[in-house]
Amino acid sequence: MILYLIRHTTPDIDKGICYGQANLPLSEDFEEEANFLLSKLKNHEIQQVISSPLQRCTKLANKIKADFTTDDNLKELDFGDWELMDWNKIPQEEIDPWMQDFVHVPVPNGESYMDLYLRVLSVYQNIKKDKTALVTHAGVIRSILAHITQTDLTNSFDFKIPYGTIVQIDTETNQYQIL
Repeated sequence: MILYLIRHTTPDIDKGICYGQANLPLSEDFEEEANFLLSKLKNHEIQQVISSPLQRCTKLANKIKADFTTDDNLKELDFGDWELMDWNKIPQEEIDPWMQDFVHVPVPNGESYMDLYLRVLSVYQNIKKDKTALVTHAGVIRSILAHITQTDLTNSFDFKIPYGTIVQIDTETNQYQIL
């Protein structure tokens, strides 16, 4: 079975701001970025699209296939109290323990990376339709790539997933490629 992991296009937010589940709008370049993505997908005959419910994903999902569905488990990491804070203004006594073990330590009133990983796997392991596209976030995509490559979650940031990335996975062989 072939699966496509698609990261949303560029959101409209300043650099250096912590965001995960905030429902951010997209940048003014959305149409251009979306059209570029669509051109990469045109010969892939996507059969099903499942999207994070956040608008930075649903807007793109709608362009790929109008009858897409959403799944809350495809949302980005819940950054809790840090959501929309400048990374440099997060109190040191809060960020230090998280930085030392972000896999297991949850963000205050948010979740840990393991929480994200487990909810994402619940979606990934239940996809039954060939040529399904997940329109989602970098953390979600890294979680799936870590799973199929047996990469430790602490090293999952080694997977570079810029805005608009499309990853194609063959779920039979666990081989993947960036389109």
